Amino acid sequence: MEEKKALIRQLVEQLNQASEQYYGGRDEGMSNYEWDALFDQLSALEQETGYILPNSPTQVTSAAQEEGQGEKEPHEYPALSLAKTKQVEDLQAWAGEKAVWVSWKLDGLTLVLTYDGGVLTRILTRGNGRVGTNITYMAPALKGVPRRIPYTGHLVVRGEATISYKDFEAINDLMEDEDEKYANPRNLAAGTLGLDKTNLDKVAQRNVTLHLFTLVYTQEDLPSWGQRMDWLDRQGFITVERQEATAAQLPQVVEEWTRRVETGKMDLPVDGLVLSYDDTTYAASGTVTGHHATRGGLAFKWQDVSAVTRLNHVEWSCAASAITPVAVFQPVQLEGTTVSRASLCNISEMERLGIGEDGETLLEVIKANKIIPKCVAVKEAKGRFTIPEHCPVCQADTKVTVSASGTKVLRCTNPQCPAKHLKRFTRFVSKEGMEIDGLSIQTLLAFINKGFIHRYQDIYHLSRYGEEIQEMEGFGQKSCENLLAAIEKSRTTTPVKFLYSLCIPLIGVDAAKKLVAHLGTQGVLERMRSAQGFEDVDGIGPEKSGAILQWCSQEENRQDLEALLAELQVEDLPPQEKARGSCEGLVFVITGEVHHYENRAQMKEYIESQGGKVTGSVSKKTSFLINNDVTSTSGKNKKAQELGISILSEEEFLARFG
Repeated sequence: MEEKKALIRQLVEQLNQASEQYYGGRDEGMSNYEWDALFDQLSALEQETGYILPNSPTQVTSAAQEEGQGEKEPHEYPALSLAKTKQVEDLQAWAGEKAVWVSWKLDGLTLVLTYDGGVLTRILTRGNGRVGTNITYMAPALKGVPRRIPYTGHLVVRGEATISYKDFEAINDLMEDEDEKYANPRNLAAGTLGLDKTNLDKVAQRNVTLHLFTLVYTQEDLPSWGQRMDWLDRQGFITVERQEATAAQLPQVVEEWTRRVETGKMDLPVDGLVLSYDDTTYAASGTVTGHHATRGGLAFKWQDVSAVTRLNHVEWSCAASAITPVAVFQPVQLEGTTVSRASLCNISEMERLGIGEDGETLLEVIKANKIIPKCVAVKEAKGRFTIPEHCPVCQADTKVTVSASGTKVLRCTNPQCPAKHLKRFTRFVSKEGMEIDGLSIQTLLAFINKGFIHRYQDIYHLSRYGEEIQEMEGFGQKSCENLLAAIEKSRTTTPVKFLYSLCIPLIGVDAAKKLVAHLGTQGVLERMRSAQGFEDVDGIGPEKSGAILQWCSQEENRQDLEALLAELQVEDLPPQEKARGSCEGLVFVITGEVHHYENRAQMKEYIESQGGKVTGSVSKKTSFLINNDVTSTSGKNKKAQELGISILSEEEFLARFG
């Protein structure tokens, strides 16, 4: 008995430590597969011995979810977690004769929203279920969080904030510091919601989206869970996808939803399904056991299916900052698909797993959350893996570095390695740049590692690798043809897009517009070639002018400029006459939400078309601050009042200038 108690204490410590890392840190101490196996072992031991520690993960919700930089506040209604099962039979028994709803168990962070008088008044993280962190300041940067809704009573709702796999991969690939990379989308969402008020732009760029999964409190008479979710849709929220079912239908429904994940049709991270009673009165009549409401819902988690296969070789792929090992193994069938590759992350992870020589290592592989192939164990190995001495992209020497957290990472020593300039290539092909549809970050990285792309102009010669591209994973004849067609289409472009795509420091879309408007296409190019300054261009100034001249002083950049001009047809625009209109000579600052314009960018465009200027901060040069909440106590409103600057609502602006 004492041995089993000691094992219980050990398991509790292991699981809690892994939870701390999973919810709050970037490094993943163990996979979900390993965590679930240990959790099941702990549950069985507790049931057998009756020995349950107060801090056991079977009894309490992790308190590590203290995201955000706000104040800790108690929840109006405790945010309890759901009991879990891996057996469809348990779902059927729980449903009984009642109608139930099946929805996704999204793998993100739970947020609780409160509305009064139709206005958002509070956003709390789940925290430990009873106390969360107030992150209401993040509302403007989160998707699926309306600031105003039609309903004017007291309303409390809960939802899951997630980052899609597509956005997760794009963000991680562009992180230069290995310590900054995140283990999974849920980890990235946690890190994002931990940012402070000065980083709201970064939060918005990461596309954190809230999907509501329950209505906690309303004064409306809505006894049906399905009616509640439909009502939330009408209020302007994004709600979880759902399907009504009976106990008899559950096996088929679960199988159909599971197949959607297995076939890669889900971009949102999910780690199971959730059952909810349609009868909310019956659901509320349950008891609370530990930290579970017995009728509040039941979570279904998939049984992880593993396969043992032999490692063929380790492929080393150079990204923005590191050379990442990828296990290439004999193909196996997992969750309905054929899998032959899985990332090994870094050298430390390879050492932890015990990766041996190519062809002499037996791997246990799963698809985490039925999507991401992952090596979870080495069953047998001989010798030790070989670390490459040369970069796979540029053939420069490599070196092993140790990050602040102790992680061993392989890096290329060549600062000019094309793989290190992934951000530049990404900007070049972006919508604001050359707008080449189909060249994602992952595709660019694959082409760079294949040696297809070294400089911008190489993109316009990818057709010579057509056969090789068609043979790459994720490509075929049609997708290759579509990509090459998109590249050809981009050969005709505007001078603003062209300037933006060059990745000149400090020169974004706005600065490019000002340069082209003042000098015309040829005027800008002539000055770049002759190293003339741009300080005379309104809105450019010495800092931006210096950045352009510094860029032009580098021989490699000048070569890229001329090589691209030989490939492209850049629209030849003349200098524009200075705009004259209702806003001429005035400087505006726009803050908060706008209603008559599609967004603030559209309002800015209108002001500039009328001869005005728009800046980001209030100063003595500001003529008007535009804010629909004229009585707000925000920093910009206070600053405007201190300086005696008029604050206009959008209606007042339109009456005077629109």
